[in-house]
Amino acid sequence: MIAKLPKIALWLAVGLVLWFAAAVFGPKFGLIDWRFALGTMVRSWGPILIGITALIAVIALVAILWKGPRGQWWKAALALAIPAALMGGLASVASTAESVPPIHDVATDVTDPPQFTDWTREKRAQASANPLNDYAMPLGELDAWSETEGPLASQSHAQIIAESYPDLASIPYSGDASDAMVAVSLAMEDIGLSEVTSDVEGGRVEGVAETFLFGFKDDVVARVRDGEIDLRSVSRVGLSDLGYNAARLRELSKAIENRLSE
Repeated sequence: MIAKLPKIALWLAVGLVLWFAAAVFGPKFGLIDWRFALGTMVRSWGPILIGITALIAVIALVAILWKGPRGQWWKAALALAIPAALMGGLASVASTAESVPPIHDVATDVTDPPQFTDWTREKRAQASANPLNDYAMPLGELDAWSETEGPLASQSHAQIIAESYPDLASIPYSGDASDAMVAVSLAMEDIGLSEVTSDVEGGRVEGVAETFLFGFKDDVVARVRDGEIDLRSVSRVGLSDLGYNAARLRELSKAIENRLSE
């Protein structure tokens, strides 16, 4: 029986990898609901399954080193390394969540953030997406953050974005607005956005971003007006974006600047 423990532990570890793979890619392909995948499979059951697998792997490793056959030690060691790596990944996500503000709507202009077209608003409504909140309203007065306590509850999106992401800024341009819109459209495609459309009359370009894991979709809009380009990225689901929207605006800003310089 002892000789079989490393193999059993390794198969459990492989099953653990498949479990998390199903959780993070299932929603992307419409196989399972993202709430069940993230809330139940990852947050609730994930740590429990990791703990069970790691415990069995430790027992297998100790037993095989103590009584042999020692040639199977690597299976037990690998079986232990897999849940350790997964737990490290969960810990890293948790650390990231604590280091960024729990918001999912970020813009370069916090006093007058770019607005989405009616078409995009309709798409968001059909997907039961997060509401587009007033940037001036304190978070504690918004439904999604109604249980928020401390200083964060009295801060608005505008204040939080300005303090947390001071590097985000409008992009100046010279020349025709139509040329700038073309540059923005190409830049959105450069960074992998899909469904890129231009509202020439409104001076807006919109696109959709999709995360690699879970397949979460975020709506992105650029406003081209008065010699400046302002950007906004908003998650359709989830309370916190783990800083993804701000990172996307940085990437898009750089891509736009590169296109404008051509």
